[in-house]
Order: sequence, then structure tokens, then C-alpha cells
Amino acid sequence: MPSFETFFAEWRLKRQGYHRSLSRALDLRRELDVSGPPVLGVVGSKGKGTTATYASACLAAAGLNVVTVTGPSFRSHRERVRFNGVAIDEAALDAVAQRIETARERLGPPSEDGYLSPNALFMTAGLLEAERRGADVCVVEAGIGGHRDELRLLEPLVVAMAKVFAEHVGLLGDTVAEIAREKALVAGERTEGFVRLAQTEEVAKVVDHAVAEVTSGRVRPDVVYPGSGAGPSPEVLPPGLSAASAELGCAAAQRMLAVLGREPARPERVHQVLSTLRLPARLSRHTLGGTELLIDSAINRAGIQAALEHARRVWPRVDHALICFPDHKDVDGAIAELGSIPVTFARLPEEHLRFEHARPAAWNVIEAETLAPADITAMGAYVLVLGTVYFTGRVLEVIDAETDRLFSA
Repeated sequence: MPSFETFFAEWRLKRQGYHRSLSRALDLRRELDVSGPPVLGVVGSKGKGTTATYASACLAAAGLNVVTVTGPSFRSHRERVRFNGVAIDEAALDAVAQRIETARERLGPPSEDGYLSPNALFMTAGLLEAERRGADVCVVEAGIGGHRDELRLLEPLVVAMAKVFAEHVGLLGDTVAEIAREKALVAGERTEGFVRLAQTEEVAKVVDHAVAEVTSGRVRPDVVYPGSGAGPSPEVLPPGLSAASAELGCAAAQRMLAVLGREPARPERVHQVLSTLRLPARLSRHTLGGTELLIDSAINRAGIQAALEHARRVWPRVDHALICFPDHKDVDGAIAELGSIPVTFARLPEEHLRFEHARPAAWNVIEAETLAPADITAMGAYVLVLGTVYFTGRVLEVIDAETDRLFSA
């Protein structure tokens, strides 16, 4: 089978009511006899990818070899495992996929206990690649969870927590505080550091109590206050809401270096590496013919608002918005914020997504899989692209944007 099919094989065949199995994920790692280097884990509701990328860049600036595991990808599944900021190549992905497939066959088919999720398998691929490349550290982004996420099995030495809000209500908890507690419990007995963004008072109290609980009181979370001047220079931070996540990543990297007993990088070296960093679909700017695009994976009203504010700072106007918001995202927020801007609404083909929310009659509706360069250039000189990572990744593919390299160390 194609290498990427290995990572989705059990997920595609899962039965009604089946859940991903942490015990099966642990059995797979034992079968492969892989442990990997120390792990910096990243959790949160939004901004995990940015946090992981900036943490990786800061660690690489300090001379460490870093494997980064994030998801979902933009243009290729290779992007889910990177070495020093660069996506692994096809041969490397094929090699780890073959090892995983052989071990999975030895385990036998999944039972009622659950299946191996793509998240678990890409994490395992990251550990195998880290072992092959002799990496010093892995930076691993969690899926949607924490305590119920495979990241917990990696026993992260340091945990970074991005902003937590009402995403996945009813799945991870019924309140933001319950969701935050679930995510905080990715920490465990081996955790030596926990770095979080400033949260609401209620969330902060719950998170700090959970960390104290699972670390027997050894670890007290460090709090990052974005814009305080304690982080890197603003000129090497991304625009918009991603800046806070970037500062968190840098702070988490410093904590990881301290735990590992490694010297921090010189400020000028950090600045040099961060100056090369590019975040696709995080207010990233691109050109297609005579059209400029600003692409952002905003999924709620605050994100849309920030993207519009940035667009109006860098452009004389916004000619068109190309968006994709499934029903479980903030469609009402998009309607309110985009107002009179001409909108094309794209629908993704994934069966688990619904696009039935009422939309303004003036909005044009297209199928995302049919989107072509000519469709985009016909929208005007300044096009704002917003929506889920699956969609913004599709747009990056259509315009042939660079996504393999995130930074140069």
C-alpha cells in the first residue's frame, strides 16, 4: 500500500462506537522497540502548530537536532514529521511506514479495545525518524486531547499549553475548565516543566491544580504574558494571534534546554534562525499571477477579525474572501465579520463534515476539490483565504506554495 495509507488504515476501518486505543499505541511502540529522545509536548485549543514550530526553531538555534511532529499537514503527509524544520522525504516516510506496517501486522487486527489513530502512528513515525537521525529532542503536538491523547504515552519532559477555549465542548468536557484540565493531564510523573499562556482565572486555577496533582507538587507552571518584552524581538514573531503562540514556543524551548542542562542559544543566533521562519496559512502572504493572497487558518470570530485587521493594514482593500467553515466552526462569526465583502464559500468532500448552516444568499458556493488557480485570480487583486487547515492546505496546493521548509538552522 502507499506509505500514507499505513497511517490511516485502522482509522478508515473503525466500527461505530470504536475509539482510538492508547494501549494498542503503546503495544506498537513496544513491538518496534522504540523510545526516542526527550519530548516537549504541546497542547491547547488553537496555536499548537505555531508553538511547536517556534519551540523547534529555538531548540535548533541552540545546536540541538530536533524532530517535530505536527498535524494535520498542508500539502503532504511528509510535513507531519520534520527534521530541523524540513519535512522528511518520501523515502524516509516509506521506510518508517514499512516498519510500522510490519509491526502492526504482528499485533493483529484491532479489537473492541480500539484502533490505532493517525495521530498515534505519526507520533511513532516521528520517534523512528528521531532514532534514525540521532535527534536530541522531539517536539510533539497533541491531537485534540491531553490525558486521552497518545502524547501522554511519550511522557513529555516539558509541556507547553497554548490558549484553551470552547473547542471540542462535549467531547473533552462540558466547560472550558474541564477541557483545560483534560489537556493539562498530558503531563505526568516524568514532567519537569510546564509552560502555559496566560488563561482566564478559572482555567489557570484548574490547570495549575492538575499539574500539581500529576507531578506530586514538583512542577509549578511558568506563565507567558505575550508582549511583555520577555520573549524574542517582535520583528521575528508572526503577525496577529499567532504571536502569542510563538512566544510560548520560545519560552517552552528555554525551559526544555534548562531541564536538559543545555546552554541557551545566543540571542543573536535565535534572532537569525527565527528570521528565516515561515508559517504557511498563518497570515501567510502569496502571489498568484496578479492576485495577492493572505491565507489564515482562522476558525472563529476572533481569528477572522484579526485576519481582516491585518489584511487592511497591508492592503488597500479586500476584494474577495474565499472561506471554508464546516458547521462545527464559527459560521455565524464569519457572516458577521465579513459583512459586505464578496464571499466564495468552499465545501470540503470529507464525509464527517457538514455544511448545512444557513449562509447569505449572496455568497457563491463551490466544491473545494474543484478549486483551480483561475478561480482564485478571478476573485480580484486582494483575496483573503480563511478556514480549516484542511482547506487552507488545499489552497496552498493549488497555488504551489512552499511548505516543506519552515525554518533554516
